[in-house]
Amino acid sequence: MVEAPERLRAQQFALTRHLRDPQASPAPAGIEDRRLAIYRDLLFNNIEGLLSGNFPVICKLLGETRWKALVRDFYRDHRCHTPLFPEIAREFLRYLEDRGDAGPPFLLELAHYEWVELALQIFDVDAVEADPTGDLLDDAPVLSPLAWPLAYAWPVHRIEPGFQPKQPPASPTLLLLRRETDGQVRFSELSPLAFRLVQRLHESPGSSGRQHLHALAAEAGSNDNAAFVEQGHTLLEQMRGSGVVLGTRPAQPFA
Repeated sequence: MVEAPERLRAQQFALTRHLRDPQASPAPAGIEDRRLAIYRDLLFNNIEGLLSGNFPVICKLLGETRWKALVRDFYRDHRCHTPLFPEIAREFLRYLEDRGDAGPPFLLELAHYEWVELALQIFDVDAVEADPTGDLLDDAPVLSPLAWPLAYAWPVHRIEPGFQPKQPPASPTLLLLRRETDGQVRFSELSPLAFRLVQRLHESPGSSGRQHLHALAAEAGSNDNAAFVEQGHTLLEQMRGSGVVLGTRPAQPFA
């Protein structure tokens, strides 16, 4: 009775080792190879199909042979920390981060760009309280938790088989990822000012809009605070109109 569970466990490990790496791990004795082949193909094809759907641009860039070889390496070598299928794409990104030499120099940033869309699609968030008509200058603007600023060295939103840069441009790529009320995830490019403003709204949620804009004016070395605040107020109104800013809360003293 004691030996049976240990023997079963050993058989299970032998089977999973073979399914993950059939070239290096022999099949357990007593199982017909035709039956094993069904499991080998089914499990790998499920993972490959899931990842090709999550990373379609990388799949096209690498081509079928290199892509499947990369997925095979991930399937064989990476130890996932979750059994949940929606998290497999994040595990693949972790694998690429650890590996570091899986392809072109922009691959990691491109993989993050492709993964983060899924991450926001499945991101669960509680309702946020905000006054939708509040004063965006005197009160504290409330950033939507479904609006994520992203900065990349490479122009990841433009990379495709016909455009694969060899060097990153001089200026970073600044993007905003947001989930709309209809559940769709959309990307948009941000100016440096808009990107920094969104960052500040996240970092200092208790500051008033005016405080944020004065701080940004100081960062930019601007001597015309009034013009800077006017421009920033227009930007905040645009963000409220698009749902990036949900409204306001009372500002915190000295926030």
